[in-house]
Order: sequence, then structure tokens, then C-alpha cells
Amino acid sequence: MKLNHPKLIDLLKQAYSAEKAAAFAYIGHAASVKDPEEKKAIKQIEIDEWNHRKEVLEIMNKYDVPISKYYEFRFHVIGKIISGSCFVIGWFMPFYFAGRLESGNVCEYFRMKQYFNSIGITEHDKILYEMGIKEKEHEVYFLEQIKANKLLPFFEKLFAWGKKGSYNNIDLDKKYPVEESGVYCKEDNKHS
Repeated sequence: MKLNHPKLIDLLKQAYSAEKAAAFAYIGHAASVKDPEEKKAIKQIEIDEWNHRKEVLEIMNKYDVPISKYYEFRFHVIGKIISGSCFVIGWFMPFYFAGRLESGNVCEYFRMKQYFNSIGITEHDKILYEMGIKEKEHEVYFLEQIKANKLLPFFEKLFAWGKKGSYNNIDLDKKYPVEESGVYCKEDNKHS
């Protein structure tokens, strides 16, 4: 079956390639930290990103959505640059920007779910929900590591993410079930 939904097709292609960039970034991030617990947690997040890439590819294959050579190249380069930069920009910034990135990534999966639902497809709801929630867990982890850092208020003002705001409206302590998760990441509540 072919998808007739250009936004969904593009979002699938972007998500697939962006997961590679994230995984590359976390390889560098994990290698750059000294604390063994941080290293272990970041390595697990890298594994999660590779798993998400695999899951997205399975969905793409089901609908004959081709991999974008442009996105693959672009996100490969971005991931490698971020990975290398983790060794020179200090401890705080990799954690901050990883959290900010994950905050936006949460909605990719909930928007995919909404797009699929808009064309009557619900079979991917559970996996897309799970991937979105996993990205939220990543966001929370990174924020937790830096929440007491004196640089956070400055970065929060500059980049609009931190203790006072997220790029999604998900509260892990009050999660909606899959069937009611349509309230997440609506276009009108992009930054809460």
C-alpha cells in the first residue's frame, strides 16, 4: 500500500535519518563523560535511537517509502559534528542540547500517529506512542542531569527549553493511554 500523505512521508524519512544523527551524537557524548553512570545511561539512549531507526524503517518499508539520500547525508554529517563537539564544548552543553533535541523529537512520533490516524491507519499507534514516550524519557533524563546547573537559566532564556518549558505537552507522571494520546503534540500546543 502506498501512502498518499506527503507530510507523513517526509516526517518518516526525516525521523529515520535523524535517529542516526542522534545515535552518532550519543556515541560522542558517552565517550566524552567521565562518570560511569552517565556513560551507561547515554549508551542506553544511543541504543534506543538505533532501535527507533529500525522501527521507523519497518514502517517505511510497509508503505514503500524510500530512504532519503539527502536526509541520510545531512543527518550523518550533523551527527558526526555533534559527536566530535562533545569533546570540546564542556560537560553542560551536550546535556542541555540533547535534552532540547529530545524535547522536539517527542512530537515527531505523536504527529506520525496523528497523520496515520487521519488516513484511517491505526496499526502503528502502539509503537509510535512507545517511541514518543521513550523520547520524553530521554528529555527528562537530560534535564534531570542539569536542572541545578547555574548555566541553565541563561540557556533556557536563549534557547527556550528547560525547567520552565518543553517542546511537547507530555507529563510522564500523568500519561494518557495510547487510545487517548491524540491530545499530545497538536500543532496549536507546540511549546508548553
